[in-house]
Amino acid sequence: MMKKLFALFFAGFVAASACAQEAPDALIQQVTEEVLDIIRKDKDIQNGNTHKVIDLVDKKVLPHFNFPHMTALAVGKDWKKASAGQQQQLVVEFKTLLVRTYSNALVGYKNQKVVYKPFKMAPGESDVLVRTDILQPGSKPVQLDYNLEKLESGWKVYDVTVAGISLVTNYREQFGQEVRNAGIDGLIASISAKNKSLDPAVKAEKK
Repeated sequence: MMKKLFALFFAGFVAASACAQEAPDALIQQVTEEVLDIIRKDKDIQNGNTHKVIDLVDKKVLPHFNFPHMTALAVGKDWKKASAGQQQQLVVEFKTLLVRTYSNALVGYKNQKVVYKPFKMAPGESDVLVRTDILQPGSKPVQLDYNLEKLESGWKVYDVTVAGISLVTNYREQFGQEVRNAGIDGLIASISAKNKSLDPAVKAEKK
């Protein structure tokens, strides 16, 4: 369930990069509605075409996220222990992990609705929280909150909280244990191995 909920984190931003300069709440609302509509209508996605979803995410989603910031938050205090080269590797592997993990969950969205909560932003504010609720048939609403920051290139998401659980914090304990066990290189190797196991081509070979 948590993976499916976090998938909305990606679904909400599969849209044209032209939307990047909009107000953060307007950006989230516009692209979320557009994308969920596409997902519901796309037969290939509904039939489980993970390759198509990943391709869509790679082309449309990634420009809307600050993955270096997200990765640094997920790695936590150990981030400063990593060299510049290791940090770059961590960003690449963490981005791949998120895309491959949650692309699979996007195929399950059909009847969800999103309620956008009132949003206020002070003039010149550059770090904001946009709050929404996800309505699912037969289930209680799930709170989904986006943390966005204003960069020169527009608003970027750097964390999302689902039902009180932060995406980056959710990984921090796991990553910290990996570093304690095998260092930064061990963490990179662990994420890389996970990514290989989630590769659609590898999964298809195992069937």
